[in-house]
Amino acid sequence: MKVKEIERRIGTLSRPSKMPGYGWSTPAKDCKMGSKLAKLEGTICSICYARKGRYVFPVVQKALRKRKSVIYKAEWVPMMTELIRAKERKGFFRWHDSGDIQSLTHLKKIAQIARNLPDIVFWLPTREYAFVRQYMEQYGAFPDNLTVRLSAYMIDGPPPTSLAIKLGLPTSGVCHPLLGEEDDINCPASKQGHKCLDCRACWDKKVNNINYKKQ
Repeated sequence: MKVKEIERRIGTLSRPSKMPGYGWSTPAKDCKMGSKLAKLEGTICSICYARKGRYVFPVVQKALRKRKSVIYKAEWVPMMTELIRAKERKGFFRWHDSGDIQSLTHLKKIAQIARNLPDIVFWLPTREYAFVRQYMEQYGAFPDNLTVRLSAYMIDGPPPTSLAIKLGLPTSGVCHPLLGEEDDINCPASKQGHKCLDCRACWDKKVNNINYKKQ
């Protein structure tokens, strides 16, 4: 099936300007945990970049809703696999530059897409800890090429280290100024035009925690 037909049926990929490659996103207002956190002062979700700027443009919102509307269709996994294979040339893909995991079924499908594309490294930041825990209890470890990174709830707050250690997963947080332990990595994007450039720390399972600068 041609790329244009796949995009017509399941939507396009996103193209985050910061990232080296493509991504995939859904409406931030539909985040399960994030929508609750967005109402609380001091949370990272209360300053969510995906709830403002270009993300609120009608054409962008239409694309976000289209992507979310098809995730439970049987064709979503094979078509997403083909779409990413056709378009992602740099080998690094981000899940959810806007939005988050919708269910255990959704997460299971994301993992299957990663298995289908072993030559691409996937990064999935998430605050949906319960879905991640359920997945690992039922299905075991994530594919080697899928880095699931547990994101902190609070600005300048600690990442969910205890849970992350228990599950064997890395973490991330938002700090201002950048803080962290000795083996943390501070995201360099704020010093290089808000772009990843040659940094791939977010996709690296060996990086235990990444601190992002509060904007």
